[in-house]
Amino acid sequence: MRKPILKILIPLLIVVLLIYGITAADTFEGKDTVVAMIMMQALENWHYNQVKLNDNFSRTAFANFLKELDPNKRFFLKSDIEQLKRFQNKIDDELRTGEFQCLELASEILKKRIAKVQSIYQEILKEPFDFSDDEELEFDAVKRDYCANETEQRELWRKILEYRALVYYLSLEEGQKESQKRKSTSKSKLPAFNPKLEKQAREKLARSLKREFQILVNKTDKNRLEQYLNSIAATFDPHTRYFLPEEAEDFETGLSGTLEGIGAILEADGEYVKVNEIVPGSAAWRQGELKAGDLIMKVGQAAEEPVDISYMPLTEVVKLIRGKKGTEVRLTVKKADGRIMVIPIIRDVVIIEEAYAKAAVIDNRELGKKFGYIYLPSFYHDYKSKNGRGAAADVRKQLQIFKAEKVDGVILDLRNNFGGILEDAVSLSGLFIKNGPIVQVKNGAGYIEVLNDPDKEIVYDGPLVVLINSLSASAAEIVAAALQDYGRAIIMGSPASYGKGTVQIITDLDRFLGNEFSILKPLGSLKLTIQKYYRITGGSVQGKGVVSDIPLPDIYEHLEREKDLDNALPWDTIPPTLYRKWLTDSDLKEIKTKSAKRVNDNPSFKLIAEHVERVKKRQAKTSQSLQLAKVFKEQNLLKQEAENVGKYEERAYLEVTVLNDFGFSKEASGIEKQKEWRKQVASDPYIDEAMFVLEDVINQ
Repeated sequence: MRKPILKILIPLLIVVLLIYGITAADTFEGKDTVVAMIMMQALENWHYNQVKLNDNFSRTAFANFLKELDPNKRFFLKSDIEQLKRFQNKIDDELRTGEFQCLELASEILKKRIAKVQSIYQEILKEPFDFSDDEELEFDAVKRDYCANETEQRELWRKILEYRALVYYLSLEEGQKESQKRKSTSKSKLPAFNPKLEKQAREKLARSLKREFQILVNKTDKNRLEQYLNSIAATFDPHTRYFLPEEAEDFETGLSGTLEGIGAILEADGEYVKVNEIVPGSAAWRQGELKAGDLIMKVGQAAEEPVDISYMPLTEVVKLIRGKKGTEVRLTVKKADGRIMVIPIIRDVVIIEEAYAKAAVIDNRELGKKFGYIYLPSFYHDYKSKNGRGAAADVRKQLQIFKAEKVDGVILDLRNNFGGILEDAVSLSGLFIKNGPIVQVKNGAGYIEVLNDPDKEIVYDGPLVVLINSLSASAAEIVAAALQDYGRAIIMGSPASYGKGTVQIITDLDRFLGNEFSILKPLGSLKLTIQKYYRITGGSVQGKGVVSDIPLPDIYEHLEREKDLDNALPWDTIPPTLYRKWLTDSDLKEIKTKSAKRVNDNPSFKLIAEHVERVKKRQAKTSQSLQLAKVFKEQNLLKQEAENVGKYEERAYLEVTVLNDFGFSKEASGIEKQKEWRKQVASDPYIDEAMFVLEDVINQ
């Protein structure tokens, strides 16, 4: 039985106060112990996944901690790991006693190794690189062991530095071509090696490394504690983590949508930072080039020299990216397909209207039918205003317009929809059925709650297709799963959606302290998983996602999904709930066969499928050539391939009429965006195929 956290903690806090004495909150030596104790009590009492604190837990936390400290195995030696291994079964014991011996020893060893590598890189950069050796650097740390000695470590760093200098060199060479406008030089032909540019590249790299190592050397004990506590939190599941007080404030501000910046949710990924999600309506979302899965390598302010963010704490990277509305930030990113490119973004606040549901009526002259199309980028709801907009309410109005227009079928587009308000997901699903359950929610204690359609009205009962892709997650998966289970819609898109079937909350750890312990505040915050949701059939969405009835090539298929994350909660089942399946005469097998033939003959889908296969092959090859000619050729090839994918011709047989009361402002900029969106709808091969599928359903 779960116990009230405060009741458990008060005796512990009194003991800590007696041991360390009362002092100023920012110098209170026992504060780290208190943070760890409160965090563990919250996890043990509230987290969905009831992890037992034993040796298995310790080994997982220990492995997580090593990965946090040295994600690419570039600092620790094998002998260091052997020295630290004495703690791999003792982290659970340390948590009970409030000790941090593992953290202290690991930090001490790491500081020593950082100082050593600092002298190594300074020595290596004294000599020029010629970029002609046909050798490779293995980027995947899983495929490499820790260096056996300092000689091996020096060779590893020599390769790391050569590759980074090579990237700088190519950037300088490209800049030189642009400034000189040398039209005679082909973009696909590498000019002769330039020793001056190589020297400039090394100098730039040296300046960048100086900054990086200053960050590494100056990392405070608080940063190390955060890494340690997050290693422990990650043993419960990948979405659980601890935020330092200042980081928690940044996180909350980001959630409010009022912060001026680019609108990307980021996470640390090895030495760089990865884009996890693009916020609908944000500057990055409107600009369109930054995508989930991109790895940010450098951050530049307009025309200023960009800052290499290697090993920089996430909070510092966020500070570089944020800025005043109207200013430009330039991100050097590595795409999932291997391309390295610079993406300029003008900072702005999130424009909420941009994230509203957009709708259009599509007159398909080839099929002789009209279709309603709704694009829903997120599940939103403004609870602050009495007449605030909500995703379900907006879609209801759009469906009513479609009925008046007498459309022959409807397409609900949930691609790239990473979720949002659960209530709106449930209500929106109910627009297409009379009544019944939509989703089941289960907490860690085993209690199951069934969430039902809130009304008995069917707003739209005609043929329906739901489009998903690998980035459709959470609330979007609830809608797709419910409509699929009822047999109410045909699900089309990527082979499966993202597969996130968990619910998180963020709690301020200060809430567990009474006034008598206010000297310890602030403690920070904890994000933890408290529930898991299930389909009405009893199956979980977690890990598996929603499997499409009609799979299509997905340009994001190569991206990491929930099942690929460390310590992700498993797929499982609970008992099904009672529901009445929609009666339909559709023969899905025949519809699927017809669609497969069309997709196979469609040039756009062929390009996408070929692109995905090439990316998967490149991802499987994790080593990188250090030869200038090879890297130059590879980057040019990647750029050419990318230019051919994602650019589709408008279908002349389609007339798209946008419902301008939704998702667009009345200003000139809104009218221009409306025109651009209309073109996107008219040229999208997924929407086109969805209409053909609806035609097949109608004909049956």
